Amino acid sequence: MLYVLITLGAVGIILLILSFFMNDRFQELEQQVEQLSISTLQDSYQIKSKIKVLEEELLTDTLDLVHQRDSEGTLDDDQKFPLFKQIQSMHEKGFSIEEIAAETSLSEHDVRTILNQK
Repeated sequence: MLYVLITLGAVGIILLILSFFMNDRFQELEQQVEQLSISTLQDSYQIKSKIKVLEEELLTDTLDLVHQRDSEGTLDDDQKFPLFKQIQSMHEKGFSIEEIAAETSLSEHDVRTILNQK
């Protein structure tokens, strides 16, 4: 009986010592998750900054169009957007608002708004 207790104690001590030298898998997983989180945040930041640049470019293009208006407050035909031109030409050809909306993949409200901007 004494030999069994000594053997169990020795095995327990050996296992305890070995546990200090083994790799911690949870620590590796934590590091991988942390790296993934950091890279995701970096990608998100880069995408947001690119979107901001694109929005600024679009805003300046829109402002340029507003500044180029003639004295009546309308845009010349060569300054209008292609979709705007297409909608106007379809309306002049006799297409209904529903048909124009289906052809251009816009809502009927958007088509009416564009046609009211003449």
